[in-house]
Order: sequence, then C-alpha cells, then structure tokens
Amino acid sequence: MKQTLTAMAIALAALTAGQPSTAQAEGKLIVSSPQDPGSWDPIDTFLVNWASLATNVFEGLTYRGPDMKLVPGLATSWEVLDDGLRIRFSLREGVTFHNGEPFDAEAVKFTFDRLLGNEGAKGPQQANYSAIDSVEIIDAHTVDFHLSQPDAVLLTKLAGYGAMIVPPRYITEMGDDVFNIRPVGTGPFRMTSYEPKIGVKLEAFEDYWGGAPELSELEYRFITEPATALAELQSGGVDLVIPPTIPVGMIPTIEAADNLELVTTAGPTVTALRFDTSRGITADADVRKALIMAVDRETIVNTVLGGQASVIASFQGERSFGYDPEMKPLPYDPEAAKDLLKKAGVAPGASVEINTRGNDATFNEVAQAVAAYLSMVGVNATIKPYETNVLLNDIIPQGKTGEMFQQSWGGWTFDFDNTAYAMYHTGQKWNPYDSDPKLDEMLETQRPLADPAERERLLQEIAAYAADRALEMPLYNLNAIYAINKRVKNFEPAPDSRLKLNHVSVE
Repeated sequence: MKQTLTAMAIALAALTAGQPSTAQAEGKLIVSSPQDPGSWDPIDTFLVNWASLATNVFEGLTYRGPDMKLVPGLATSWEVLDDGLRIRFSLREGVTFHNGEPFDAEAVKFTFDRLLGNEGAKGPQQANYSAIDSVEIIDAHTVDFHLSQPDAVLLTKLAGYGAMIVPPRYITEMGDDVFNIRPVGTGPFRMTSYEPKIGVKLEAFEDYWGGAPELSELEYRFITEPATALAELQSGGVDLVIPPTIPVGMIPTIEAADNLELVTTAGPTVTALRFDTSRGITADADVRKALIMAVDRETIVNTVLGGQASVIASFQGERSFGYDPEMKPLPYDPEAAKDLLKKAGVAPGASVEINTRGNDATFNEVAQAVAAYLSMVGVNATIKPYETNVLLNDIIPQGKTGEMFQQSWGGWTFDFDNTAYAMYHTGQKWNPYDSDPKLDEMLETQRPLADPAERERLLQEIAAYAADRALEMPLYNLNAIYAINKRVKNFEPAPDSRLKLNHVSVE
C-alpha cells in the first residue's frame, strides 16, 4: 500500500508540473507553512498547520472567521431543542463537493457516523464530539443531532477540525488511505497535488457556493526552518509566512523591508512546560512549584519574545471562556524556590530534561532561558529537541518525555474545556502521566451545564485546581505573527491561524 500511495502522490504532483512556481504569477499566492500534517483527513488531526491550509478545502456546518463570530457555514440555520438534547440544522442547498458529489443530509450523517465510529476512534478528534449520540436525517436538507448530554461548545466545535463535512461516495469508493493524501471537500479551493514534506497545490473551485475565489491558484510550501522561510519571503519565493514560523528575533528584519509587512493579532496559542508527575523529582507538587517560581516569565516575554506575548497564570489566554482575570501566576521568587527544593529533599545539582519541538526556534530560545533560571536554584536542565511530529505523535502520548516537555496548544475554540479536558482528564492523549479523580469529575460536570455563568465558574475552579497542583509551568499566550508581502491585498489575520483565503488577491 505504501508504494501505491507514493506513486499516487507523484502522479498528483505531476498534475501541476510545468506551471509557474514563483510567487509573482498573476492570481497565485504562495504560503510558507512550517509543518506537513501528514494526513488531510479531518478526523486524523489536531494541528494548526492542518487548519491553516485545510480551511480552504473543507467546511463545517458552522464557521468562525477572524472576527471570532460564529456564523452559518454549510448549515444556513439551527435550532436548539429539547433542553439542549437536540439540534436541528437546515442545510445549504446547491452545494457540491469538488468531485461533483452533492452535499446533503446523507453527507452530514456519513461524516459524523464516521467520526464517532471505528475510523474516528483512530484519531484525536472523537472525544471532542462525544456528546453527539446520533444524527437523524429529516429530509434531504434537514438533520437532527441527538445529544447524550448538552454541550455548550458544540456549535463552535462544528466549525473546525473533525467536524468538517466529507464526501460519502468518494471515501467509500476510494478508501481512507487515498482520502488522506487526496482530500475532497466543499471549500473555495480544491487540492491538485500533494508532495509529502514538500508542499500542496490548490486551484480555485469555480463552482464554490460562496462565489469563485479572487485567487486562481494557492500553494503551500512546507518550510521548517524560519531563516529559510524569511529568505523566501524576501526574495519573492513566498508571499505569506504563517505562525508559528517567525521567531521574534526576525521581526526587525521584516519591519525594515520596504516590500514586507508584519501583521500580528492576539491568538489562542498558549505555551507551557508540562511536567511528568509520575516519577522523578517532578512527581512532587512542591518541587514543581519551585521550578515555576525559579523562572522569570515576565522577563522572558519582554526580552526573548519582544513583548509579543503575555504571561499566563493557567493554560489559557484572556480570550478563553473560563479565564479568571483575578488569578495570578506564581511569583518569580528564586529564594522561595530554593527553600521548597531543600524541604523536598532535592539536592543542588539535581537534573531535569526539557523536551522541545526542534523546529520551533523561538521556543528553543525560551527553553535556554528557562534552563539558565533553573541553574540559579541548583537544578541542571538539559534540552532535548525532537522533530515535531515525533514529539507530538510518539514521545508525549507514549509517556516517554523527560521531566518537562513543551506543550503549545491552540485552544482554537477559545473555551477552556477544549484545553483542560485534553490536558487533564485521565486517559487523554495529552495526559500520559496524571490521573486525578477529582479533576476528572470537575471536567465532566462542567461539560453539560446549560448555564454559561455556572460553567465559567467551574472552569475557573478547574484552572485554579490545576495551578495548585502545578501540572505545568504556564509560560505565555503568544500573538499570532504573520509576515506578508505588501502585494497581497485583503488579507485578514486569523487569531487561530485558520486562514480562509478566498477573498485575498495579489497584485
């Protein structure tokens, strides 16, 4: 099968061979993306770099754009019924998939049966939609979602990732392996070639229900090295560099260029150093608190990050539902940190390993600063970088990290549930070490609450409880930083990096 898929990828690449490859081609936009997600199936992924491209290929029943407002997508309207246990969606008519297959109620039911079934169980998205018990077809353009319990975030979840509507006939006939590399959706662009680790080419879908895109072609190049991405931007090899590529140290170079522009916006991405709470010195909550207090996070934000972030007290930013403005981070207090370490029996010279994403130049600078601060309280930190996919798909989920490991989380729903459940609930992929029945109960209790104020209060309690247990060293909420050629017009930066580029044009 592997040889067959490789041959197919080569064949797909050949579809666009001989076309202009420079960013100066009229009607063509070239984007630098730092990571190949490895699969284009919506239920296989959690990666922001998937969404920054695939938002142009796939659509959900709802849509949330850069202004953060939830609006109709493939559903024109919806009605919440039966005390939140049923949602009726009216579907958009006259919509077709890129292969000509019609979008209808059958496609919606197929999508969610697949997501909530055996195929979805293989990926990371199924747990986000566990409140959906079944999808019932009322007629060709009406469906009812029957829920096992109310889910206050479900309508937002339907705007992204696993809930993207997929074509039943295409997947049934071609199979999941083909769909992974040759996706078909209803979005404004359709994929014409995918070369793993190299890039993706798309063309305008002229029959798009929202009108043909301004661009005729869209290309994403996978450029992992920030310096290479910036050089390509300067030379015209790419038009747009998306987060999280641009290290803060490169910002002055971009700002000094006459033809380039820096565009930033407060994003959902929060970064922390999470702890192995199961063994070693970080099994002790007091030791974890000492390590947090040993690090001057404010100085890191102002120096290493050039002020393009804000210090966080919990694993969420201020736009997140569940954020508590009264909650303060543990203070920078190296003397108190030394006292805690001494009381915990941690002798000077103790060591910890910090695992990072190797291609994240900015965070590796942050990690060096953290290591320097830890050394001042007698803890020797070594930094071990991994290739991003290896760290995210093997090292963390399999519980093979060092005492501390980088976790950057998009929290794209801007609701703390999306982060907290994944990070803290027993058995979740991103929680390989910790199991806390009280925390599990809190997480489960807030999910079905219909009262927003009550749910927000409980989310704030969850954040405080996790902070008291020091499950991670909260570091910062990073701005989404885009670098763009000024010939690109009508570009609007998405806080969550989910770019829909059908209204963008190039001169």
